[in-house]
Amino acid sequence: MKLAFIIDPIQTLDPCHDSSVALMEASVGLGHQVWVTQANLLSVVDGKAWAILQQVEIIPVELEQGKWVAANPWYRLGDRTFTCLETMDVVLMRTDPPVNDPYLFATYILDYIDQSKTLVVNNPRGIRAANEKMYALQFTKVIPETIVSTDKQVIRQFVEAKGAAILKPLGNKAGEGILFLQAGDRNFNSIVELSTQQGRVPVMVQMYLESAKEGDKRIILLHGEPIGAVNRLSASGEFRNNMAAGGTVAHTEITPRELEICQELADTLRRDGLIFVGIDVIGGYLTEVNVTSPTGIREIDRLSGTRLGRQVIQWLERAKKS
Repeated sequence: MKLAFIIDPIQTLDPCHDSSVALMEASVGLGHQVWVTQANLLSVVDGKAWAILQQVEIIPVELEQGKWVAANPWYRLGDRTFTCLETMDVVLMRTDPPVNDPYLFATYILDYIDQSKTLVVNNPRGIRAANEKMYALQFTKVIPETIVSTDKQVIRQFVEAKGAAILKPLGNKAGEGILFLQAGDRNFNSIVELSTQQGRVPVMVQMYLESAKEGDKRIILLHGEPIGAVNRLSASGEFRNNMAAGGTVAHTEITPRELEICQELADTLRRDGLIFVGIDVIGGYLTEVNVTSPTGIREIDRLSGTRLGRQVIQWLERAKKS
C-alpha cells in the first residue's frame, strides 16, 4: 500500500513517544510506502485533493532497558512532489489540535478525496463532528455529570453543587488550559472570565472524580474495538494526568466496566468513520473521545509487549481488500 500521513513537521515529532511515528514505522516494516505532508501543504485542483508529499524512510526505535531509543537521525526524506491524494491507498489525518480554522479547512480539502478509492483515517466529516470534549456528551450512560456553558452563574451553581469540578477548554489538547475549580475559591470569577473569554466562548465543566488520583486511563480503539490501554498518573504537585503535563505511565488492563464503555461508543464511532480513536476513562467514567491524533501506542507497546502500530496497519490492509 501507499500511505500518506498528514502530520506536524516531522522534525518536531518524538519517535519514542509519537503514535504517528509508530504507525509510519509499522507501515514501512510491513513493506508499504509511506509519504508525509502537512495540513498547510494541501490543495484542491480540478475538484480533487492534492498535497506536497515526501516519501519517508523510518529507522525503527529499539527497546533498551525498558526505554525506547531512537537513531539520530531516525528518518530520511525524499524529494517533494505535488501529488493527487487519490493515488494513495490510505490517507491518515494526524495533525495535532487545536482544531482551529486552518485545521478545519484542511478537513474540508480532504472531503475532495473519493473514499471508494482512498481510505481517509479518520473521516474528515467525523473529525468535524467530534469535538474531543463535546462528542462524549451524547453517551450519557457512561460520562460523569457535565455541563457546557459560558455563563458564570451557571458554572458557579454547578461547582457549588458538586464541591469541586474540572474546567476544560473545548479546543485544546494535552491538558492545556484545564483548571481545578472549588466552591468558595476567591479566584473563581477571574478563572471563569479568562477561560470563557469574558463569556464569549463556552467551556466544559465536569464533576471532579476523586478516582483521578488513581490515574486517567487511555484506551485505544480500532474500528470501535479496544486494542490496548495505559494508565496515566499525575506528577507531584499536579492534578492533571496528561503525559504532556509531566505525568508518568503504568501498565494496566481493560476492566469489564471499560469494555462496556467501549461497546457503548462502538456503533457511533463506526457510523462517523472514526477508525483510530483514543478514549480517556477515569474511575469507570468516559471523560473524552480523542479523534484527531490520539497517542499512547509507544507507551502501551513498551509496557505490554504489544505492537499496536502493526495491528492498525494490518487492519487497514484488510479494509482495503474488502
